[in-house]
Amino acid sequence: MKVSDVITSKGSTEVFTITPDAPVSALLDELDAHNIGALVVSEDGTHVSGIVSERDIVRKLRSTTDPLSQPVSSIMTAEVHTCGPDDSVGALLEIMTNARIRHVPVVDEEEVLVAILSIGDAVKFRMQQLQFERDQLNQYVASAR
Repeated sequence: MKVSDVITSKGSTEVFTITPDAPVSALLDELDAHNIGALVVSEDGTHVSGIVSERDIVRKLRSTTDPLSQPVSSIMTAEVHTCGPDDSVGALLEIMTNARIRHVPVVDEEEVLVAILSIGDAVKFRMQQLQFERDQLNQYVASAR
């Protein structure tokens, strides 16, 4: 199974982005408005400059004076782990596990942002796969009797 299968299963390729110079207050508003845990940081809405998650907010703003006025670039993770639509689901899960991250942007061959996947998206897809396999095995066993 491929990352593109997870995207299809998710039912949406919509990715919410924020510019690096936006204030953290705008970031918080966007996370709340869309009920999401991370935003891709992008100058143009199509190329990844960074990513900022709830974890970044908690860890990097804790000791900052006037945290809401800080630019998103001051707290974003600049070295972003990405994957491609043709990568395996196993590779996606390995990235998330090894890097201890919960959100991975999906980019195409030209590094254009096509989707973002969360650990929840990946786990839901994997559970659907396992349920399908279980049902197929149950049908096979029932027909063999």
